[in-house]
Amino acid sequence: MECVGARNFAAMAVTAFPSSRRRLPMVNRYSFKNLRIGLCRIRASGGGGGGSGSDSCVAVREDFADEEDFVKAGGSEIMFVQMQQNKDMDEQSKLVDKLPPISIGDGSGALDLVVIGCGPAGLALAAESAKLGLKVGLIGPDLPFTNNYGVWEDEFNDLGLQKCIEHVWRDTIVYLDDDNPITIGRAYGRVNRRLLHEELLRRCAESGVSYLSSKVESITEAPNGLRLVACEKNTVVPCRLATVASGAASGKLLQYELGGPRVCVQTAYGVEVEVENSPYDPEQMVFMDYRDYTNQKVRSLEAEYPTFLYAMPMTKTRVFFEETCLASKDVMPFDLLKKKLMLRLDTLGIRILKTYEEEWSYIPVGGSLPNTEQKNLAFGAAASMVHPATGYSVVRSLSEAPKYASVIADILKHDTTTSLTKHINTNISRQAWDTLWPQERKRQRAFFLFGLALIVQLDIGGIRSFFHTFFRLPKWMWQGFLGSTLTSGDLVLFALYMFVIAPNNLRKGLINHLVSDPTGATMIKTYLRV
Repeated sequence: MECVGARNFAAMAVTAFPSSRRRLPMVNRYSFKNLRIGLCRIRASGGGGGGSGSDSCVAVREDFADEEDFVKAGGSEIMFVQMQQNKDMDEQSKLVDKLPPISIGDGSGALDLVVIGCGPAGLALAAESAKLGLKVGLIGPDLPFTNNYGVWEDEFNDLGLQKCIEHVWRDTIVYLDDDNPITIGRAYGRVNRRLLHEELLRRCAESGVSYLSSKVESITEAPNGLRLVACEKNTVVPCRLATVASGAASGKLLQYELGGPRVCVQTAYGVEVEVENSPYDPEQMVFMDYRDYTNQKVRSLEAEYPTFLYAMPMTKTRVFFEETCLASKDVMPFDLLKKKLMLRLDTLGIRILKTYEEEWSYIPVGGSLPNTEQKNLAFGAAASMVHPATGYSVVRSLSEAPKYASVIADILKHDTTTSLTKHINTNISRQAWDTLWPQERKRQRAFFLFGLALIVQLDIGGIRSFFHTFFRLPKWMWQGFLGSTLTSGDLVLFALYMFVIAPNNLRKGLINHLVSDPTGATMIKTYLRV
């Protein structure tokens, strides 16, 4: 489940703990060279036939810019990621059936904007840009929305997408270490993937977006300043500006800042099932269940490694269960998550009668920001808009698409192509980048990255202790934190208040983390930068 408006509980576990978790021994850290070898085997076994092993290796090497790009694409779990991406969703319309083709080489001239990527972020930006009178082309594989999305109901209502919510729970709860739940007091919804896809596609069609089903190989600059988007089958699409919205693994098309924090990954294995009975109330969505499910006094490494259950009970017997690793430096394998989920359900006495769907959710979090000096633009996960350690992304992308499109339209309408050539070599793209990443946003992100560096070190005891302190904060603080409404100044107040009410060992841990971890110094520098 990609939780598009939630999971902000531990995004900023700003109070540190002396306890820490050990690394998973079953996950190896590879050099990019070794990663290429592993992927060659995947491609060779799944390609069906003609090429040699060396040919497969060459193809794989061209798919990823570097090791981090590979990790963002799926890393050691890439087979499961591809299984998720290629699910059959026959009820969703094909883009090629709804949008006119991009006109190439017929004298129609260059597009104003090419949006690369056909996920929620790409479709939203393309539609909003075309509504403003721009000639917009959308390029990317014609794939359906396969991830399940969970949202705070009020956030989706504010976007005018309330009709895309298929189920609403009037309250949301959290379990930590006993059977007394913490009530969030906010309605939560499950998004209907088909309805969301159809709505965003409808907006694209009505605003006149054109489409090309293809992967993009590169973006170069022509002598006259136009961008040349090179696609499969030697197809080249000229445009005045290009925006990459093709997901986190976009290193072939974008440049990212050097020396930034290492990317971490949130993984989750989920199943929607029919069960004999469930202990969860269908009126309440279970946001996090961190309770012990092993009933073992001697805890194994697998039990110590912190994961939580995320549960959407549609009825008493039909439930979506998902075992989630909030964030990890070394990817937590889906096989282990599945094992832990089945053990948890068995301990709870939940017997599965029928499985409707399996889900493999893989969300890169943290990492570097894009280089804001580059001429190619970005949006969504490609622009590092995923909230560190939460997976929060889609709501932000959908809500910011109109403003970002307006900035792009102002840039393109300011002058003719000749003038654009002059400006594009100066600061024209920087204006758009500053819209996505103003200093206030950078401060907030630095704060959350500091928390991400902490959260990946905590064991289950540390996480539970944090949340006990977290929910002692004033309600407006923790609710604002969960809703991503706190300013950078509010976050400082949040941290100070947390420090005051925390036990002494937590205060000591916070100071140690602030002093010893590089993200602490980066956070301070970012806050002080004007």
